[in-house]
Amino acid sequence: METALFALAGYLAGSLPFGYWLVRVSKGADIRTVGSGNIGASNVWRTYGRGLGLTVMTLDVLKGFVPALLATMYAGKLAGVLAGGAAIAGHWRPLFLGFQRGGKIVATFGGSLLGVAPVVGAIGAGVWIALFLAFRYASVASIVSALALPLVAAALEEPWPVIAYTSVGALAIVFLHRANIARLRAGTENRFSFRRRRSQPAGA
Repeated sequence: METALFALAGYLAGSLPFGYWLVRVSKGADIRTVGSGNIGASNVWRTYGRGLGLTVMTLDVLKGFVPALLATMYAGKLAGVLAGGAAIAGHWRPLFLGFQRGGKIVATFGGSLLGVAPVVGAIGAGVWIALFLAFRYASVASIVSALALPLVAAALEEPWPVIAYTSVGALAIVFLHRANIARLRAGTENRFSFRRRRSQPAGA
């Protein structure tokens, strides 16, 4: 029962669509109608600038980190990964957006992993940052760092729930980035720019 409650809390936390809410409140726009249409931090940053993008990224990390950490502390690592998994499910299909398409789970997955296995999560974050700065493709950084996580978890001799969680999370991230993979293969994937793009009107 305790584990189920942590998982429910994780799903509700993950369902908080910060990218949608913050853009709606601060810009009067629907982030789902601009840029890539994604509610995550990358699209918010590209469309409305670094400040709003970093705020969304921080909040998306925290909504995975907090439930996973609390579940791990009070009920163990299995409960932690279940709460974390529920958080990323909530981010993907948020209750508070009527189960419509949410984000691609990278920040929330990373936050949950920091809560369950901090060293693995920190190494994954380091790999993501290094790849992102080197190539400026958020999709490449996300896919490669996610695929590295099960290997890192196994090398550090983490318990089986962490290895299983990183493996499932890596597959989910690859699946959710399949359109990005197609664009990378075609040479049409947009390289990230640290300069803010001109804001687009809602409905563009």
